[in-house]
Amino acid sequence: MKISAQALLFDNDGTLISSLDSVYRCWTRWAKEYGITEEDFAAVELHGRPAAEIAADLLPAERVPEALARIEQLEIEDAAGGVVLLPGTRALLESVPADRWAVVTSATGRLAEARLAEVGVRAKHLVSADDITRGKPDPEPFLLGARRLGVDPAHCVVFEDAPAGLQAGRAAGMTTVALTTTHRTEELVADAVVPDLSAVSVQATNGGLEITTAD
Repeated sequence: MKISAQALLFDNDGTLISSLDSVYRCWTRWAKEYGITEEDFAAVELHGRPAAEIAADLLPAERVPEALARIEQLEIEDAAGGVVLLPGTRALLESVPADRWAVVTSATGRLAEARLAEVGVRAKHLVSADDITRGKPDPEPFLLGARRLGVDPAHCVVFEDAPAGLQAGRAAGMTTVALTTTHRTEELVADAVVPDLSAVSVQATNGGLEITTAD
């Protein structure tokens, strides 16, 4: 599949990098510290959601601010050795001008930067949970990413591994490419589906970006 675009918006965890082991390790420790039962913890979706929403699902409102600070601390401390670069990430990012792509993540800015630094990736543009009032599946994060890049949302391509992120991309009016790094193909609704970013190539042209996805 060939797609013409002006800018690319990448989810981070599960798309550019993987920190799944770290996420579950830290959140499991956090849940024990806050006395959350295994049953309640298992019922909450962790992937692709802001920590504030997860904590709000599990704790009384007055405990959420302290709990958020704690999970951020745990995850930042665990970033060293807890993050791996997913296939194709480095080659793809190096083929795109720095002002033509952004990372749009549900993590906080400090956590996202710590994870990206661990694998040697520097994003010129980063939209994090600190920048928004409504997380994915709301389109706000991706719309803000497009605005920061100065590109019409209709000319952006979203790369995502989570159903909530893909829903946000569609709601923003963007072309969506799903990665099957964390979910099965049948769970993902997108314009194109690939195993990971090694199946994607990008050519920068005078008119923008030409994206090719492998069949």
